[in-house]
Amino acid sequence: MSTEVLAVVLLSALLHAGWNAAVRASGDKLLASWQVAGGAALLSLPLLVWLPLPAPASWPWLLASGLIHVLYFALVARAYQGAELGLAYPLMRGTAPVLTAATAALWLYETPTPLGALGIGLICTGVLALAGRAWRQGLQHPGATWAALANAAVIALYTVVDGQGVRLAGHALAYTAWLFTLTAIFMLPTLLWWRGRATLRPAAGAWRVLLLGGAGTLGAYSLVLWAMTRAPIASVAALRETSIVFAALIGALLLKEGLGRLRLASALLVCAGAVLLRLG
Repeated sequence: MSTEVLAVVLLSALLHAGWNAAVRASGDKLLASWQVAGGAALLSLPLLVWLPLPAPASWPWLLASGLIHVLYFALVARAYQGAELGLAYPLMRGTAPVLTAATAALWLYETPTPLGALGIGLICTGVLALAGRAWRQGLQHPGATWAALANAAVIALYTVVDGQGVRLAGHALAYTAWLFTLTAIFMLPTLLWWRGRATLRPAAGAWRVLLLGGAGTLGAYSLVLWAMTRAPIASVAALRETSIVFAALIGALLLKEGLGRLRLASALLVCAGAVLLRLG
């Protein structure tokens, strides 16, 4: 993995942790999830005018991913309804790289180098250790815990789908812009059915989540999809989970969730894995 791809994925990880923190800090997690997706779609619309249309071969992958992302955002909201960022985020993101690597190997016949595999293993170990204390706390919030774990499988699924789709699309940003536009379109009737038209009334401060969260998720996923056109999907997916380190810091510094020695040690494991991925 080149230094350029490494830097891009780390920036993506920071942006991803940021918008998740915004959803966790909001009063209505489901509505905030929709606002993030809707904000990404609004920012994507001008791009659709001048970006090339993704190649037709990628359209089935785009449609599938849009539907999968509806489930993803719903599970994000459910996980944060009963758990802290420091619990739900590591559980969602920590188990996803292992599932992604296994799926990519079985489905796309894409296997990492031995050094890359070791890097993936270290990242996953650090991430799951980071989730250790949070897992014990999660016994008090079983619904949120299971939602986070279910979302790990969803994350692995859309990662492989989009990794294949963006390679067929011919343009990473165009693929991402269409993806978030479709996701918002698919989410809207679901949200109206679930909550009614009252959800369309803008709440105080909603524009912050809409614009900042939307920009964060659009930027984060555009960067990671571009990286998947330059490096193996499993390696990019594992490196992206360094976002858990950023989420732990954001949770400790901004959301006052605490940061202990276990989390710091886990962060070092994740960083060591990132170095091995770079060397591999």
